[in-house]
Amino acid sequence: MDGNSQGDPRREQHRAEEPVERFRPTSGRVIGVVALVLVAAVILAGIFDHDEELPVPMIAGAVVFGALVWSSMLRPRVWVTEDDLVLRNMLDTVRIPLAAIESVVVRQVLAVGAGDSRYVSPAIGLSWRQTYKSTHDGAPRTATESYPVFVEERISQLAEDARARRGVRRYSDEQVALASGVRRQPAWAEIAVLTVATLVFVVSLFV
Repeated sequence: MDGNSQGDPRREQHRAEEPVERFRPTSGRVIGVVALVLVAAVILAGIFDHDEELPVPMIAGAVVFGALVWSSMLRPRVWVTEDDLVLRNMLDTVRIPLAAIESVVVRQVLAVGAGDSRYVSPAIGLSWRQTYKSTHDGAPRTATESYPVFVEERISQLAEDARARRGVRRYSDEQVALASGVRRQPAWAEIAVLTVATLVFVVSLFV
Protein backbone atom coordinates (compact mmCIF):
# COMPACT_ATOMS: atom_id res chain seq x y z
CA MET A 1 0.00 0.00 0.00
CA ASP A 2 1.23 3.50 -0.77
CA GLY A 3 2.42 5.01 2.50
CA ASN A 4 1.98 8.56 1.22
CA SER A 5 -1.70 8.05 0.30
CA GLN A 6 -2.29 6.32 3.62
CA GLY A 7 -1.19 9.43 5.52
CA ASP A 8 -2.81 11.94 3.18
CA PRO A 9 -4.70 14.40 5.46
CA ARG A 10 -7.22 15.16 2.70
CA ARG A 11 -8.02 11.47 2.38
CA GLU A 12 -8.37 11.18 6.17
CA GLN A 13 -10.68 14.21 6.28
CA HIS A 14 -12.83 12.80 3.47
CA ARG A 15 -13.10 9.48 5.31
CA ALA A 16 -14.07 11.27 8.53
CA GLU A 17 -16.88 13.11 6.72
CA GLU A 18 -18.38 10.00 5.10
CA PRO A 19 -21.72 8.86 6.57
CA VAL A 20 -21.48 5.92 8.93
CA GLU A 21 -25.18 5.85 9.77
CA ARG A 22 -28.13 7.32 7.87
CA PHE A 23 -31.65 7.97 9.13
CA ARG A 24 -34.49 7.66 6.65
CA PRO A 25 -36.81 10.68 6.28
CA THR A 26 -40.20 10.19 7.90
CA SER A 27 -42.51 12.26 5.70
CA GLY A 28 -43.01 14.12 2.45
CA ARG A 29 -41.20 11.73 0.13
CA VAL A 30 -44.14 10.36 -1.85
CA ILE A 31 -45.87 13.73 -2.13
CA GLY A 32 -42.59 15.34 -3.16
CA VAL A 33 -41.94 12.83 -5.94
CA VAL A 34 -45.50 13.13 -7.26
CA ALA A 35 -45.23 16.93 -7.21
CA LEU A 36 -41.96 16.85 -9.16
CA VAL A 37 -43.50 14.56 -11.78
CA LEU A 38 -46.34 17.06 -12.23
CA VAL A 39 -43.86 19.92 -12.44
CA ALA A 40 -41.91 18.09 -15.14
CA ALA A 41 -45.15 17.51 -17.06
CA VAL A 42 -46.03 21.21 -16.90
CA ILE A 43 -42.56 22.24 -18.08
CA LEU A 44 -42.59 19.77 -20.99
CA ALA A 45 -46.09 20.87 -21.97
CA GLY A 46 -44.95 24.49 -21.91
CA ILE A 47 -41.95 23.76 -24.13
CA PHE A 48 -43.50 21.42 -26.69
CA ASP A 49 -47.24 22.11 -26.60
CA HIS A 50 -47.58 25.78 -27.53
CA ASP A 51 -48.71 27.53 -30.69
CA GLU A 52 -46.37 30.49 -31.13
CA GLU A 53 -44.82 32.17 -28.09
CA LEU A 54 -43.13 30.20 -25.34
CA PRO A 55 -45.15 30.51 -22.07
CA VAL A 56 -42.23 31.76 -19.98
CA PRO A 57 -44.26 32.67 -16.85
CA MET A 58 -45.75 29.17 -16.71
CA ILE A 59 -42.40 27.45 -17.16
CA ALA A 60 -40.57 29.73 -14.71
CA GLY A 61 -43.34 29.36 -12.16
CA ALA A 62 -43.18 25.58 -12.48
CA VAL A 63 -39.41 25.66 -11.97
CA VAL A 64 -39.82 27.80 -8.83
CA PHE A 65 -42.44 25.41 -7.46
CA GLY A 66 -40.32 22.37 -8.34
CA ALA A 67 -37.26 23.86 -6.64
CA LEU A 68 -39.32 24.56 -3.52
CA VAL A 69 -40.69 20.99 -3.53
CA TRP A 70 -37.20 19.52 -3.90
CA SER A 71 -35.67 21.77 -1.24
CA SER A 72 -38.42 21.39 1.34
CA MET A 73 -39.56 17.77 0.84
CA LEU A 74 -36.80 15.75 -0.80
CA ARG A 75 -33.50 17.43 0.07
CA PRO A 76 -33.70 17.28 3.90
CA ARG A 77 -31.71 14.36 5.30
CA VAL A 78 -30.03 13.39 8.56
CA TRP A 79 -26.93 11.25 8.96
CA VAL A 80 -23.95 10.73 11.24
CA THR A 81 -20.24 10.68 10.43
CA GLU A 82 -17.44 9.59 12.75
CA ASP A 83 -17.53 12.91 14.59
CA ASP A 84 -20.56 14.92 13.43
CA LEU A 85 -24.32 14.90 13.19
CA VAL A 86 -25.23 16.25 9.74
CA LEU A 87 -28.53 18.01 9.10
CA ARG A 88 -29.10 18.65 5.39
CA ASN A 89 -31.95 21.13 5.37
CA MET A 90 -33.83 23.15 2.76
CA LEU A 91 -31.13 25.68 1.93
CA ASP A 92 -28.11 24.67 4.01
CA THR A 93 -26.23 21.76 5.56
CA VAL A 94 -25.28 21.94 9.24
CA ARG A 95 -22.53 19.80 10.79
CA ILE A 96 -22.71 19.55 14.58
CA PRO A 97 -19.91 17.85 16.55
CA LEU A 98 -21.52 14.87 18.26
CA ALA A 99 -19.76 15.61 21.54
CA ALA A 100 -21.21 19.14 21.52
CA ILE A 101 -24.83 17.92 21.48
CA GLU A 102 -26.60 18.65 24.76
CA SER A 103 -30.16 17.67 23.86
CA VAL A 104 -32.09 15.84 21.14
CA VAL A 105 -35.88 16.09 20.88
CA VAL A 106 -38.20 14.91 18.12
CA ARG A 107 -41.63 16.45 17.88
CA GLN A 108 -42.91 17.57 14.47
CA VAL A 109 -39.26 18.29 13.61
CA LEU A 110 -35.92 17.09 14.96
CA ALA A 111 -34.42 19.68 17.33
CA VAL A 112 -30.79 19.50 18.50
CA GLY A 113 -29.33 21.73 21.20
CA ALA A 114 -25.62 22.58 21.20
CA GLY A 115 -24.19 25.46 23.19
CA ASP A 116 -26.56 28.42 23.07
CA SER A 117 -28.04 27.38 19.72
CA ARG A 118 -30.84 25.10 18.57
CA TYR A 119 -30.72 23.37 15.19
CA VAL A 120 -33.76 21.81 13.54
CA SER A 121 -34.40 19.44 10.68
CA PRO A 122 -37.76 18.65 9.05
CA ALA A 123 -36.41 15.31 7.78
CA ILE A 124 -37.34 13.52 11.02
CA GLY A 125 -40.58 14.24 12.81
CA LEU A 126 -43.66 12.86 14.45
CA SER A 127 -47.04 13.14 12.79
CA TRP A 128 -49.53 15.58 14.28
CA ARG A 129 -51.34 12.65 15.91
CA GLN A 130 -48.12 11.26 17.40
CA THR A 131 -47.12 14.71 18.65
CA TYR A 132 -50.49 15.25 20.33
CA LYS A 133 -50.40 11.81 21.92
CA SER A 134 -46.84 12.22 23.26
CA THR A 135 -47.74 15.64 24.69
CA HIS A 136 -51.06 14.73 26.34
CA ASP A 137 -50.83 11.02 27.01
CA GLY A 138 -48.12 11.19 29.64
CA ALA A 139 -46.87 7.68 28.87
CA PRO A 140 -43.13 7.29 28.19
CA ARG A 141 -42.21 6.96 24.54
CA THR A 142 -40.29 3.90 23.33
CA ALA A 143 -38.20 3.35 20.20
CA THR A 144 -40.17 0.20 19.35
CA GLU A 145 -43.34 2.26 18.94
CA SER A 146 -42.01 4.98 16.65
CA TYR A 147 -39.09 5.37 14.25
CA PRO A 148 -38.65 9.10 15.10
CA VAL A 149 -38.29 8.11 18.76
CA PHE A 150 -35.63 5.58 17.74
CA VAL A 151 -33.75 8.35 15.90
CA GLU A 152 -33.96 10.61 18.96
CA GLU A 153 -32.59 7.89 21.22
CA ARG A 154 -29.93 6.80 18.73
CA ILE A 155 -28.52 10.30 18.22
CA SER A 156 -28.55 10.84 21.99
CA GLN A 157 -26.58 7.61 22.45
CA LEU A 158 -24.07 8.53 19.74
CA ALA A 159 -23.58 11.94 21.36
CA GLU A 160 -23.02 10.29 24.73
CA ASP A 161 -20.48 7.90 23.19
CA ALA A 162 -18.66 10.82 21.55
CA ARG A 163 -18.47 12.68 24.87
CA ALA A 164 -17.11 9.56 26.55
CA ARG A 165 -14.39 9.17 23.90
CA ARG A 166 -13.31 12.78 24.39
CA GLY A 167 -13.71 12.75 28.16
CA VAL A 168 -16.17 15.65 27.99
CA ARG A 169 -18.92 16.07 30.56
CA ARG A 170 -22.39 17.14 29.53
CA TYR A 171 -23.06 20.87 30.02
CA SER A 172 -19.40 21.47 30.86
CA ASP A 173 -17.31 24.37 29.58
CA GLU A 174 -15.47 21.93 27.32
CA GLN A 175 -18.73 20.92 25.68
CA VAL A 176 -19.76 24.54 25.18
CA ALA A 177 -16.40 25.17 23.51
CA LEU A 178 -17.00 22.25 21.14
CA ALA A 179 -20.25 23.88 20.02
CA SER A 180 -18.21 26.62 18.36
CA GLY A 181 -17.16 23.97 15.84
CA VAL A 182 -20.62 23.81 14.26
CA ARG A 183 -20.31 24.39 10.50
CA ARG A 184 -23.02 25.66 8.18
CA GLN A 185 -22.72 25.32 4.40
CA PRO A 186 -25.29 27.07 2.16
CA ALA A 187 -26.96 24.99 -0.56
CA TRP A 188 -25.69 27.21 -3.36
CA ALA A 189 -27.22 25.17 -6.21
CA GLU A 190 -30.74 25.31 -4.75
CA ILE A 191 -30.35 28.99 -3.82
CA ALA A 192 -29.19 29.84 -7.36
CA VAL A 193 -32.04 27.96 -9.05
CA LEU A 194 -34.66 29.53 -6.78
CA THR A 195 -33.23 33.02 -7.22
CA VAL A 196 -32.89 32.89 -11.00
CA ALA A 197 -36.24 31.17 -11.59
CA THR A 198 -38.04 33.63 -9.31
CA LEU A 199 -36.48 36.62 -11.07
CA VAL A 200 -37.41 35.22 -14.48
CA PHE A 201 -40.96 34.56 -13.30
CA VAL A 202 -41.43 38.06 -11.89
CA VAL A 203 -39.89 39.81 -14.89
CA SER A 204 -41.91 37.70 -17.35
CA LEU A 205 -45.15 38.87 -15.72
CA PHE A 206 -44.41 42.48 -16.67
CA VAL A 207 -42.92 41.97 -20.12
